[in-house]
Amino acid sequence: MPDWTFLTRHGVILAYLAKHPRATGPELSQGLGLTERYIRKIICDLESSGYVSKKREGRRLRYSIRYDLPLRRITQEDTTIDNFLMSLGVKRRRRRP
Repeated sequence: MPDWTFLTRHGVILAYLAKHPRATGPELSQGLGLTERYIRKIICDLESSGYVSKKREGRRLRYSIRYDLPLRRITQEDTTIDNFLMSLGVKRRRRRP
């Protein structure tokens, strides 16, 4: 693992949830190489800031992303989450009826 990366773990988890909205804690942990506890803390940060919401579907959760919100850094506040995720190659998922 490199000493540093271009994206924060918050950004990486947000991108993963955009691609895999029904991912479980163990799936997130395995896919990202982070502990479930750490992932849950970051999801809590994203949720309390309004970037992510979750809804129970049966025994699982579905994560929803607020694509219209701006990035948090002052120098990037004119960039939306949608633009950020698109720059990473993450396409917006369409909701099933």
